[in-house]
Amino acid sequence: MTDAIVVGAGLGGSSTAMFLARRGVDVLVVERHESTSPHPRAAGQQPRTMEFLKIGGVADDVLAVSHPPSAFKIKVAESLRGTVIHSIIENYGELLDQVSVLSPAGWGSATQDQTEPLMLAQARKHGADVRFATELVSFEQDGDGVTAQLLDLTSGRTQRVRAKYLIGADGNRSPVRERLGIPRSGFGRLSNHIGIVFDADLSDVLPKGEQWLYYLQNPAFTGAYINLNLPNRHIFSIEYHPENGESFDDYPESRIAELMRIGLDSPDLELEIIWKGPWEMAARIADRWRDGRVFLVGDAAKVTPPTGGLGGNAAVCDGFDIAWKLAAVLHGEAGPGLLDSYEPERKLAAQMIVNESLFNYVHRMAPHLAGPDIPEPVGPIEAVLGVRHTSNAVIPEDNDGSPTMNPFEIAGEPGFRAPHVILPSGESTLDVWGAGWALLGGPDGNWDKIDAGIQYRSLGEQYDRFGVGREGASLLRPDGVVAWRTRSNADEDTLKNVLREVLCC
Repeated sequence: MTDAIVVGAGLGGSSTAMFLARRGVDVLVVERHESTSPHPRAAGQQPRTMEFLKIGGVADDVLAVSHPPSAFKIKVAESLRGTVIHSIIENYGELLDQVSVLSPAGWGSATQDQTEPLMLAQARKHGADVRFATELVSFEQDGDGVTAQLLDLTSGRTQRVRAKYLIGADGNRSPVRERLGIPRSGFGRLSNHIGIVFDADLSDVLPKGEQWLYYLQNPAFTGAYINLNLPNRHIFSIEYHPENGESFDDYPESRIAELMRIGLDSPDLELEIIWKGPWEMAARIADRWRDGRVFLVGDAAKVTPPTGGLGGNAAVCDGFDIAWKLAAVLHGEAGPGLLDSYEPERKLAAQMIVNESLFNYVHRMAPHLAGPDIPEPVGPIEAVLGVRHTSNAVIPEDNDGSPTMNPFEIAGEPGFRAPHVILPSGESTLDVWGAGWALLGGPDGNWDKIDAGIQYRSLGEQYDRFGVGREGASLLRPDGVVAWRTRSNADEDTLKNVLREVLCC
């Protein structure tokens, strides 16, 4: 029997496998395609994602294939050199400077086709069994585990595999979710697009060394353009309208190329279309993220518009969350009840991200949809670094119940990501919680005298950043979320009771 089967090797599945394997979990990955995605989609890594990728061991590799983030610009325009309707980001460096005080992890701009192989290689390095051209045919679960029937699409052979848990990371159309009968809610379909990956020399149109994202509201079409960190490789999208009788087949390469040249302000441009395909932009969240021993991550659990680049990041964060919790249960460090915290925490984060992305979509591509049905966003930094974690894995304090907080104002409140500070040991708080559970104590609290089986660091004079006073302490989870804090002096019984509560032991 294996510990976990991960179905799908996209961003959610490959990250889940990597994080599980690095924590010593026996994991099997099955992916029905013959390889990871060959196409550069889902570009960009937020600081929260980079924090997790650092723990996964691939952050440096991701940064190595990324553009300098300060060179990134976003505009809404009729065409690349046409009328600018409004600028979203003109100077990314200003945002980087602001966020750098919250996290030292930085930003990445790697694409899906670059990050998935990195994460799977790391998973294999730590013992994961990754099988491509392998399809999950069926599965059944009972009180002790999950029985899966796998089909090798190359040989035609089937295999019965027994696992303690199964993780559905099999995308928007998730067969795992469908077989569980889990419905989805939300705004639903927004629009239909043709995605295009193409090669062309656009050096006469775009400044060298800059990365651009254009949302194109052109009289001829609505679409988007982004240049990538590969020489002369680009992405383009064109919206089409099934509600008006249009289909993907109505857009042969000649028509696609014509519209692209209009949007790129390059009527004589020589371009080579590497790939094209239809896709649906939508906003949906699964009503349940867990069914017994089966969990959903990534697009299987929620689908968000790509406007804002938050969906792929959220998939990696899903993977980290289920991985550390599942590993703790499998290793006997936590009770099964810890797994009950996965859905409420990640589903709330998903709602914030979907709301943010939906607002961006209307603002940048579909102003005709503006109205009371479109939720107000909380802000991109709040949606990434300021979401409240409310579950049985956090001991809360009295609060106003708001789902987010301004990350610049967070002061160690339970349920929020711990503030980034440099400790007297010279370590960042990220270095400490990245290694597992951690207790951070005020300089006069004697918490270092307690042997609770977790690492301890002194906050020194940074105690006010965590709101614990000189004698108190803050308990951080492996994801850096504050699980509990106190202003009281060291108390071994209290700490051990707290650990039993948040670990559901």
